Amino acid sequence: MPENSLLLSCARAECGSPASFVITAYIDGGARGNPGPAGYGVRIEGPNGTLLAELHGGLGIATNNIAEYNGLLAALRHAVEHGHRIVHIKADSELLVKQMRGEYRVKNEGLKPLFLEAIGLIRKIGDVTFEHVRREFNKEADRLSNLGMDEAEQMIARR
Repeated sequence: MPENSLLLSCARAECGSPASFVITAYIDGGARGNPGPAGYGVRIEGPNGTLLAELHGGLGIATNNIAEYNGLLAALRHAVEHGHRIVHIKADSELLVKQMRGEYRVKNEGLKPLFLEAIGLIRKIGDVTFEHVRREFNKEADRLSNLGMDEAEQMIARR
């Protein structure tokens, strides 16, 4: 079923308008070699665990942390594009979660523009919360990030 159909059925059947229900985005990113072929994965669920979207992408050569932030950005862009106003992010990257909560400063120059873009998207959404989860509770996003890393390896091999 196409992603938009899932969103529409959720909106009509049980969830209300996208602005009124909480979506949960499980995000992950990784790099084989760090830095190495990098990718991100995102699983977005509506109320009661309804699958709304699965996203992944290859990034070429990057670090784990850059890949994690790209997963966050993909989730936030999806939320903005679909009119979601309440988003709960679950990530297994303690660094990303603590930076986004303001508990850690963003010191790495490569992460600062990604952090600032995330802040801009959060302002468009409204209510975004962050939760650190153990890796075993983020398996689907991990699976998707591995697809992204596979894509990155293919991109690099074609060069």
